[in-house]
Amino acid sequence: MIKIAPSILSADFANLQRDIQRISSADYVHVDVMDGVFVPNISIGIPVVKCLRPTTGLPLDVHLMITQPMRYVDQFCDAGADLVTVHVESDTRENLLEALRKIRAKGKKPGVVLKPATPAEAAEPFLELVDIILVMTVEPGFGGQKFMADMMPKVQALRTLIDAKKPGCELEVDGGVDLNTCRTCVEAGANVLVAGSAVYGAENIPERIQNLRNCMG
Repeated sequence: MIKIAPSILSADFANLQRDIQRISSADYVHVDVMDGVFVPNISIGIPVVKCLRPTTGLPLDVHLMITQPMRYVDQFCDAGADLVTVHVESDTRENLLEALRKIRAKGKKPGVVLKPATPAEAAEPFLELVDIILVMTVEPGFGGQKFMADMMPKVQALRTLIDAKKPGCELEVDGGVDLNTCRTCVEAGANVLVAGSAVYGAENIPERIQNLRNCMG
């Protein structure tokens, strides 16, 4: 089944509770955390995640676009994150492995994220420890960017790796996903679609979520 994770980066931050309730038919709430160092933008942090937690029964899919995420993963888990993904480019392999172990020890689902320039094989050292791999199909840091179709071979390579070595691992794509690109992502092997403006820009949000979920017809 295809899962939909609307990104609240495209929500109205003055009305986050309302806008999270508007996506109640989705599968995850995608929360982008940016520190202004790892990516050239700053978004939200631990206090906001903690405030979001009581507003929805959906799992919080927290994407950490921050340097040295090991410093903060425990706090994000305690704040209410259900899935916590860290970038393979954000720290040393040893520190990232420790961050993933910390997330798992909190009873949450750990994952890794790959920027567009990062090859698929960069995820392999972490595969045993993760429940989800996220492929960025835009440069991380800002919403509303154009979908990078040339990332699909990477998604295909990761689908092959996951099927061979860890079939239960989810494969997520984030960036420029809409009604036109969702089928491409799913055909390449993704089963979780992050969509921001494609969801929040729709007149009928539940219908848009369902249309994205049914992108294969």
